[in-house]
This record gives sequence, structure tokens and C-alpha cells, in this order.
Amino acid sequence: MVKNPVTLKHLDIILASGSPRRQMLLKEAGITFRVVLREVDETFPPDLHYKDVAEYLALKKADAYNDLLKNNIVVITADTLVFLKEQIVNKPSDFDEAVEMLKLLSGSTHDVVTGVCISSATKKDVFHILTKVYFRELEEEEIYFYIENYKPYDKAGSYGAQDWIGLTGIEKIEGSYFNVMGLPVMELYQHLKSFSI
Repeated sequence: MVKNPVTLKHLDIILASGSPRRQMLLKEAGITFRVVLREVDETFPPDLHYKDVAEYLALKKADAYNDLLKNNIVVITADTLVFLKEQIVNKPSDFDEAVEMLKLLSGSTHDVVTGVCISSATKKDVFHILTKVYFRELEEEEIYFYIENYKPYDKAGSYGAQDWIGLTGIEKIEGSYFNVMGLPVMELYQHLKSFSI
């Protein structure tokens, strides 16, 4: 069994996310964790600045785990949002909505913001990372092909950067690529180290 890097060896890490991409990224970073899931209401105040929404939701999710915070346990919560011109582009509810979202993102630049909260018995560390994603113009048949074959209904903005549409449609990314996948791993690792001290 892979053990945590030496800098994190004293931590009992809980990932409060069912996202297979977040779980895969933590595993690839050699971080040992267990998954604990709880239902959390993800509404937020309408007057929040768009860059603050992901942090607000990550902290709201963290509060649902306060009863677990003892000894060396740390809980990681996160929320990833896609914004086009400061408007949230959520997860699509069906095929037509997915098509509409990808048509909006086609040929434009959008922001992906992930808010992360790391909680322990003594502190909460909340931060967010913003990445700019540039899409080329997508052809309608490409959008249909992607949605029919990859079914991105669990993804904000209706796409995964690691999927076919990301590989063939993203011109460039400014910032963390892994943030677009749902977890800014380098930044998370650096913040986690402060919990080992």
C-alpha cells in the first residue's frame, strides 16, 4: 500500500468528494485518503462575487464534517465551477442543455474556479485557484459526437479537459490544468503540508 509522502505522513486524510477525477488525482499524487460522503445544500447568496462562490461552497461542505475533526484527521472539500463572462455554467441536466453549454463555450475563453477547504480540529484553510481555458470554434457535429459518446452530465460546463473535447478543442490553458479537472493538486499539497507541522 502506498503511504503518504513524508511531509504528510502524520495525517489521516478524508476526501469529501465522490468525484472519480478528484480521487484519481489524489492517488496519482501519492496521497493516501478515505472517502466520506454527505449530502450538502449547495445554494449560495446571489450577491456573492463569482470568484467567491466556489470558496463559499467548499467551506459550506466542510462545515458538514465538523464532527469528524479530531486528532490528526483533516477533511478536504472542494467545489469546481465554470464561468463564462462571470455567469455560472453549471452541470447539464440533459443532452440539449449540454449542447447549448458547449456552443456557448465554443470559440471563447472561460474561467474555471475551484474552491478548496482543508479542515482540522484547530483550523480551516480556504483558498481558490482560477484557470483560463481557451476553446477553438467547435463544429456542431463535434459537439454532438462528444456528448453522445462521453455523456458529460456530471461535469461543470459539460466537458472534461481530459476527454476527447478537451484534447481536440482546447487551444490553450492559463493556469493549473489539474484545476480544470477539479482539483489544483500542487496548491492543495502545499496547503496540506502546513497541517503536518
